[in-house]
Amino acid sequence: MIGVYRPGRSPLHRVGAGWKLGGLAASVIAVALLPEWWMLLTALCVAAAGFAIAGIGPRVAFAQLVPVLWILAIAAPLNALFSGWESALVMALRVATFVGLAALVTLTTRVSAMLDAIRTALRPFGDRIDPERVGIVLAMTIRAVPLMAEIVTTVLDARRARGAEGSLRAVAVPVVVRSLQTADAMGEALVARGFDD
Repeated sequence: MIGVYRPGRSPLHRVGAGWKLGGLAASVIAVALLPEWWMLLTALCVAAAGFAIAGIGPRVAFAQLVPVLWILAIAAPLNALFSGWESALVMALRVATFVGLAALVTLTTRVSAMLDAIRTALRPFGDRIDPERVGIVLAMTIRAVPLMAEIVTTVLDARRARGAEGSLRAVAVPVVVRSLQTADAMGEALVARGFDD
């Protein structure tokens, strides 16, 4: 999961959420257009420098890349096999840079500030888009990621306690059931707040 907000007083923490989200969008477009691996390596170094400026240690910074490493461990060798090592390196550096930049924004910006910035940006389109509903959807999406991770962790701990280490069913069924129960509870909360239409 992309990192959770870390309080701080760095220059990056003080930049407004709207400016950071706009800068992230522009940076992602710029990185996507970089053709050479050494350019992407430079961009990744700039992202790493951002973590240093924000006062975020290497352990936390690297933890942001760990979930993506599993994907890259499969995708990079396949890319190298079919398109060559340079293409694989370009792909891996591009993905790592994207994740690093996104993590830098989430680690230095409160979720509430990001949602407020998105709602403000959508207000001019209020006749076609309801900014409040978009904000609610984004807030629920952001909350759902750690919630699902928490459900899976709880189920895995329970499975280990029962000694059902090798059983996939002992994980899948409780995860699905708890996820549906959580979805029902969220639905009831939305109805109670008038978001049922």
